[in-house]
Amino acid sequence: MALEWQSDEELFALARRELFTAVVGDCMDKLGLLHQFLPPQIRPLDPSMVTIGRAMTVLGADCLEPLDPPKRRNPVLEKPFGLMLDALDDLKPNEVYVNAGGSPTYSVWGELMSTRAMQCGCVGAVMNTYARDTTGILALKFPTFCWGSWAQDSAPRSKVVDFRVPLEVEGVTIRPGDIVFGDVDGVCVVPRLAEEEILTNALAKARGEKLVGTAIQKGMTAKAAFEKYGIM
Repeated sequence: MALEWQSDEELFALARRELFTAVVGDCMDKLGLLHQFLPPQIRPLDPSMVTIGRAMTVLGADCLEPLDPPKRRNPVLEKPFGLMLDALDDLKPNEVYVNAGGSPTYSVWGELMSTRAMQCGCVGAVMNTYARDTTGILALKFPTFCWGSWAQDSAPRSKVVDFRVPLEVEGVTIRPGDIVFGDVDGVCVVPRLAEEEILTNALAKARGEKLVGTAIQKGMTAKAAFEKYGIM
């Protein structure tokens, strides 16, 4: 079967029109990919926010910055934010900034980062901790997925130690270039090696669900609908 898309731009536009995380997750379950959703604490700052793009992974680490810091053995740790500014400026169009590794005890995303990310063509940010400058981010309408809003800054508490490297969040592996898809129901990771099969199946299932919905509205029972369409 020929693919319905020829580029990431076409794929992501198609997904925004027809897909949602639940149906994509269902199709990954069918293939035995049972651990592809990030923790449920990671939510959109606004329920209407949707993001889909390639993962640009960012590895953070807790790193206390005392008022009189000692000489570091690792030169990365001498930088105010570690490699965060380098990672931010390295974003490419249709990428999603994905930060993990540190503890959820501070915010790692804000309005100015959102502004720079949008200039780079980035389509969203996902983090296993908090965001801040929420009013500014909402005004920008930049899709941001996190534990919620908290003003406590990361600057004296963490560093970015690497980027474009594999991450693991509670058993979910995120590799650079994997598809990250987030909506009001959560954030899932579509492995690059299986994305064509997963998303082709998801489109078929989403379209089938519309047929089932119409049939039930016309009076078909749930059991009869499932027997006919295999979808519920």
